[in-house]
Amino acid sequence: MNTNIFRARYALVATFGLVALVAQPATAQTTTGGTMVANAVVTPDCVVSATALNFGNTNVTDGQQHTGTANVNVVCTSGTAWSATADKGLGATADITMRQMQSGSNNLNYSLYTTPAAATVWGDGTTGSALTGIGTGQSQTTTVTGMIPANQTTLPAGTYTDTVTVTVTY
Repeated sequence: MNTNIFRARYALVATFGLVALVAQPATAQTTTGGTMVANAVVTPDCVVSATALNFGNTNVTDGQQHTGTANVNVVCTSGTAWSATADKGLGATADITMRQMQSGSNNLNYSLYTTPAAATVWGDGTTGSALTGIGTGQSQTTTVTGMIPANQTTLPAGTYTDTVTVTVTY
């Protein structure tokens, strides 16, 4: 046999053999046993917001009481007990039972209540009552009633304002 033909056949067979060896599918190997631990600590937390208590245009010369409402919205972590209190506001001689909106040096008295019937004064944790609840993870809205008492007929016209700070304890 011609040596060159033998070498060519050997080279051809060797090439196909190498291709066949390379082309063989590999069998996948797996192992288990490694683990990864994931953890988080969900902490109790609360967020509070409130809408404005707007009495609108109030005619004090009618001698009547006037009411308005505002919403206090509390969002707390599910299962977290909370209480919301309100300070006396900015009126110089205000207290929890009789807050004061001011226009210059004039004071328009008003009160805040935890119920629409205006039976329970919304207080600061010492005087009056707090709004309370158990967190659900969703906004919990409580309507607060504001009342301007009757017979403040001598007040001059003006824009009367006050700022009450709401605090949530949880």
